[in-house]
Amino acid sequence: MTAVYEFQARRIDGQTVPLDQYRGRVLLIVNTASACGFTPQFAGLEQLHQTYGPRGLVVLGFPSNQFGAQDPGSNEEIASFCQLNYGVSFPMMAKIDVNGGNADPLYRWLTREAPGLLGSQAIKWNFTKFLVGKDGRVIRRYAPLDKPEKLSGDIEAALAA
Repeated sequence: MTAVYEFQARRIDGQTVPLDQYRGRVLLIVNTASACGFTPQFAGLEQLHQTYGPRGLVVLGFPSNQFGAQDPGSNEEIASFCQLNYGVSFPMMAKIDVNGGNADPLYRWLTREAPGLLGSQAIKWNFTKFLVGKDGRVIRRYAPLDKPEKLSGDIEAALAA
């Protein structure tokens, strides 16, 4: 696989979404959790969605319960939490594994394309972010500590490319 457009995902409501539908757009793909110290980043992600969505950014949230069991709820509970607490209107996908033998194929590809610190392919924690350019290739990986608002410059550059 050479581009994100070769994958599909399941939306939080269960519908399959071919990522090809986002061809020519910039994607910010984030593994999320509802009960994490980084959960307030949902507000920053929503702000990026509101600010840059009209210019071609799509934020995609992928809940995962792999880190400290911080997202144990059902997809319906997660969707409700995100909307009620943070006004999330960007696409949320169904809960997945991002590491290990059951890792979603998209995440296996993302981590190969943009390894973490010291070349590690593992996702270390919730709210790891991947910026994908209009060509469907990974531009950069961001750590959970990287707040969404700090990504604006890179997002603007990707949108202008």
